[in-house]
Amino acid sequence: MNAHQAEFPIATMARVLGVSVSGYYAWRSRPASAHATSDAVLLRRIRTIHAGSHGTYGAPRVHAELQAEGTAVARKWVARLMREAGLRGVSRRRFPTTTQREPSHRPANDLVGRDFRAAGPNRLWVADITYVPTAAGFLFLAVVLDAWSRRIVGWAMATDLRTRLVLDALDMAVTTRKPTDVVHHSDQGSQLGLNRSSQHHPELTSAPRRSPRRASSIQAFCGACC
Repeated sequence: MNAHQAEFPIATMARVLGVSVSGYYAWRSRPASAHATSDAVLLRRIRTIHAGSHGTYGAPRVHAELQAEGTAVARKWVARLMREAGLRGVSRRRFPTTTQREPSHRPANDLVGRDFRAAGPNRLWVADITYVPTAAGFLFLAVVLDAWSRRIVGWAMATDLRTRLVLDALDMAVTTRKPTDVVHHSDQGSQLGLNRSSQHHPELTSAPRRSPRRASSIQAFCGACC
C-alpha cells in the first residue's frame, strides 16, 4: 500500500486487501523493530561492498569484508539479506585439472608396488601437483615429499603446468638432499615430463603410478593448500 499510494487511494487498497485504513496508518506510525532496523543498517553496508566489487562479490566475500571491518555477523544473515535484495555475485573460477595423462606416452615401470615404507631418508620420494586459488587467479604448486620423514624436500610454483614446474621442484630436492639412490614416484601426467626428469637427473628413477597409500601423505598436504 505504501509503495502504490501515488497510484491508488489508500481507502481503495485497504478495501481490496481486507485491512482497515486506521490499521494501515497505525502500522506506518509504529517504529521499526530492532531486528528490522539491524537488517536495514546491515543491508546498506552490504550494498556498498557489493557495488564496490562491481557486482562480483557473493555472500562469502561480502561476509569476509564485513568480518575484516570488525562487523560480527553470521554468514547466513548476509546471504539472506542479499537474496531478498536480489544481490548476487559472479563466479569466474574454473578449477583446473592437474593430472593430464598422454595416451601415446608409455608410463615408466612402477618400482614402488604400493609399498610406501622407506628404510631411511632419501630412499623414496613422492610428488604431486596442486593449485592454490589467489585473487589474481590460480598458482600451481609442485611438491616432492620424502616418504620416510613426510617432509617436503622440494617445491616450485608457476602460473602454468609446464614440465619446468616439476623439474624445478625436483631440482630443489636434489640440490638440498643430494640423494644417491632414490625412487621418484608421481602421477602418470603428461605435463610431468617423466622421461625428461629421468634424463635430467640420472640418479633418479621414476615410478609414475598413484596408489591410495601414497594419497594419505602427499595428497593430504596438497588438499590443505586448496
